[in-house]
Amino acid sequence: MTRRAAEIRLDALLRTACDVIVERGLANTRTADVAQAAGVSQALVFYHFATKERLLAQAFAYAVEQDLARLDAVTRSPAPPLTKLRRILKLYTPAGRATSWSMWIDGWSESLRTPELEKVSRRLDLRWRQDLAAVISAGVAEGTFQCADPDGAAWRISAVMDGLAVQLAVHDRVISRRQFGEWVRLVTARELGLDPAELD
Repeated sequence: MTRRAAEIRLDALLRTACDVIVERGLANTRTADVAQAAGVSQALVFYHFATKERLLAQAFAYAVEQDLARLDAVTRSPAPPLTKLRRILKLYTPAGRATSWSMWIDGWSESLRTPELEKVSRRLDLRWRQDLAAVISAGVAEGTFQCADPDGAAWRISAVMDGLAVQLAVHDRVISRRQFGEWVRLVTARELGLDPAELD
């Protein structure tokens, strides 16, 4: 197998693994399930991933990296901090992102029992907070936001978004997407000295 063919096969296996994990959950996914869904031998799965734990951790990272790529596009854009903040809040909302949110939620839960998955989860989770804190700091520097503690504000805003997103993604009709958006804008505005309407 050429290196390029191996890379293509690895990418296809990770995409297939993500599909299987969304359907079965991290705890119930077996390497045999991924091999069967991909139409390959279980030996090939183990060729790319030495253990089931490594397969799950890399599939989780692969799924979440799709979200982080969209986050990078926002943070690296030349847009002003307020525009970036609006885009980040919209990006975080579970609407239309059921697959990645189910992976996040399942990943957090399984990280309690799987050290390798916990390392990946922590790294990816912290990226969201760091990028949000950087946008907040830039907004403070230009005078758009009023915030004495951008890192703390990023943690508090993220914690509210995480909690509400879990409710929205897991419990049908407990809260609406409209309520999610309103409450996130309200909390963010309070943290940054803004009118919630500025985040609409």
